[in-house]
Amino acid sequence: MKIAFVGKGGSGKTTLSSLFVSYLAGAGKPVLAIDADINQHLAVALGATEEEALAWPTLGDNMALIKDYLRGDNPRIPSASAMIKTTPPGRGSRLVTPFEDNPVTDACFRFLGDVRLGVTGQFDEDDLGVACYHSKVGAAELLLNHLVDGPGEYVVMDMTAGADAFASGLFTRFDVTFLVCEPTLRSVGVYRQYADHARDFGVHLVAVGNKVTDAEDVAFLQSSLGPALLGWLEASGHVRAGERGASRPIGELEPHNLGTLASMLSTVDGVTRDWARYQRQAVDFHLRNARAWGNGRTGEDLEAQVDPEFVWGPGVSTSL
Repeated sequence: MKIAFVGKGGSGKTTLSSLFVSYLAGAGKPVLAIDADINQHLAVALGATEEEALAWPTLGDNMALIKDYLRGDNPRIPSASAMIKTTPPGRGSRLVTPFEDNPVTDACFRFLGDVRLGVTGQFDEDDLGVACYHSKVGAAELLLNHLVDGPGEYVVMDMTAGADAFASGLFTRFDVTFLVCEPTLRSVGVYRQYADHARDFGVHLVAVGNKVTDAEDVAFLQSSLGPALLGWLEASGHVRAGERGASRPIGELEPHNLGTLASMLSTVDGVTRDWARYQRQAVDFHLRNARAWGNGRTGEDLEAQVDPEFVWGPGVSTSL
């Protein structure tokens, strides 16, 4: 299952992402986590030191490797330079699984305890004023378009804040999208904006409250979000300790907050992926990007990369 965390900046999106990832790992479930936020804090939230986080290999810096490996011997893609972030797989493409070892995972992912973690990478001085952050996130989008996650495998992505996720088709790559919502008008406004943008794309959007301190906060979230609200996390000494660098086992999280994480996992496990829509949306966004800028930038007919006979599904082969 592929799971995304979105929300207003400062809502606790990364905190909740890390708690959910730790909850999965603590239950013995295989989990691959990707930090796709412009503020790269997921590694630290999962227990890495600042020094370790800064030294983590990045997807963005390995875009050429990712493209060259994933294209395989797909005859519709003559070179890695002809691939863009939305290029869909076809016959001959290399499809990867979350926990295999290959040149891409070896270069871009490391284990942090039981969690396999990748990061898109931060802005550096060479990017300022000349690059969009989505040039880095594009590496994660391309990887997800070629990633075959099996039963009982979890891929969790901490996304960019607000509605910025809609700058690409990445928002359609997930089975469940959890929107982290504080009990404030601005945070609820971000939920409504996200829900409005996502409505026509079949996005399974679920709201989870955060930073709840009293009954008034609960009542506000319930009245503002209605049935979209799955549950909420109360103010947490466990989380505060982690933010001070004193990480604790996930089992020591407050009982109510553990219950909310359990509800989130039940929601994820109750979803069945619509493979036909998954492929259709990948193709649709690729064609949009090809026509809008891709064809002109690469000098290639990127629409010809779409393989009409390639079919996603539970039994799709990951071999060439």
